Parts: sequence; C-alpha cells; structure tokens
Amino acid sequence: MSTITANEINKLRKATGAGMMDCRKALTEANGDFEQAIDWLRKQGQKIASKRSDREANEGVVLVAKNEGVGYIMCLSCETDFVAKNADFIKFAQQILNVAVQHKATAIQDILVLKLNDHTVADLINEKLATIGEKIEISKYETLGGEFLTSYIHGANRIGVLVALNQDHEEVGKNIAMQIAAMNPVALDASQVSTSIIERERAVIIEQLKLDPKMEGKPDDMLAKISEGKLSAFFKEQTLVAQPYVKNQSQSVQDYLSTVQNNLKILGFKRVSVGQ
Repeated sequence: MSTITANEINKLRKATGAGMMDCRKALTEANGDFEQAIDWLRKQGQKIASKRSDREANEGVVLVAKNEGVGYIMCLSCETDFVAKNADFIKFAQQILNVAVQHKATAIQDILVLKLNDHTVADLINEKLATIGEKIEISKYETLGGEFLTSYIHGANRIGVLVALNQDHEEVGKNIAMQIAAMNPVALDASQVSTSIIERERAVIIEQLKLDPKMEGKPDDMLAKISEGKLSAFFKEQTLVAQPYVKNQSQSVQDYLSTVQNNLKILGFKRVSVGQ
C-alpha cells in the first residue's frame, strides 16, 4: 500500500471540499489513486444521502437571478441554520443557480443533470452531503418570464420573490415584492385561485358554521350563502391585488397601482421561502 502524503490529502480537500480525515480515508481506499479517491467520496455521499433521505431539510438559502427576460428562484435546503449561514454553502448554491440560469433550466430535474466543473449537479450535491453530513437538496425552483421583472430577497436569504409588471416601474416592483414576501398571497386575484384551494376553504367554512351554536337549525342554502360571503373575505385577504397594501392599509394593492399610473398591472409573481 502506498504512503499517503499531506500534499495529496490537501489536493483532494481542495478538489472536493471533503474533510481531512475523509480525504485520507478515500486515498487509502483508492491506494493513492486521485481519481478513484474522488469516486470513493462521491459513492460515500450517495450512501449518506440514502441514509438521510427521510430527514427533514427545513433550513437553507433562497437565491434569485434574472437573465434575458426570465427570473429564477431556487432554494437549496439543508438541515441546520449553521450550515445555511456558511459562506461555502451559499457559494455552492449560487454556483448551482448560475448553471441553471446559463442553461435556462425550467425544473429541478433539469438542473440535477447539468454539468458543473465536469460533474453533474446531483453528484456535487452528494459530495457536499458527504462533506457536511447533512441532507442537502434543491427543494424549490421557480421561473417567471416578463419584460419588466423585479427580484427581491428578504431576511438573509430566507424568502425570494419575483414580480412581473406590464410597465417599467422598479420602485413599484420592489414594493409589490415586499408585499408578497410579507403577506404570502395564494394567487394574483380570485380568478387564479385553484379549485382545490377554493373547495378546501369552502368545506372548512361550512364545517365551522355547522359547529357554531348560532347557526343551529339554519337551512343548508342559508349556510351556503353565508359561506360564499366568508369566501369573498378569504379572497380579499389571500389574493395579491385585493390585499390591503402593507405600506398603506387604507388602500388595496390594486388601489396603490392605480395611484401610480393608469393601466399599471401585475402580470405574475413567484415566491419561494425556506422551510415552507
């Protein structure tokens, strides 16, 4: 068996980011062969990934980017905030997002097969997992097209937002992005709320009404009418343009847009947050 030198260990550490003892072990297992040592570390990452697949990765970082009329948001998740705040982890997440933007990736599975430094993103994630011993995954990824896009990061990479307007108003875009980050609307307006969300909310409202002693004995058609009124209140609270504007609660977001310029509209938005 060949002798493993400190220079060889340092070279492998620089190439993979793995710990000193892991690099020594890898080189020993590979009998000093550098490429085989890298493969050994990668395989160890896959084993650890399998063991930790059922763990919760509720920490991480959210990053945003814009390029050629498209916005991108990605959350790279991990298990602890200690790792999430680590500069190397944030740099790693940025490298993944950069390659996703470069190749105009539209889904997580597209990113995982992209090459970064001669390895797939999936392999590099496994290597990073082996290095830090935590579950790491691209948990969320969204894109949004538009001529007038605003990106926003809130709370030390905890929440990312993209907003598309029909006109060039960067300040308005930022204000709306802050609204979305704070209020987390389910849709742009009532027409865009999914049927599943509406039906779930309606069922909860009707059940609450049936449990209300004041509603005892009321006919179903009356309960249905009351539930529709409460559903309208839900739309006002949970859809972006109907929400009270956070900087002026006396007006809605739509009212705010109208005071800035006629026909100023929000065309779409995306919101990604850590742990949700």
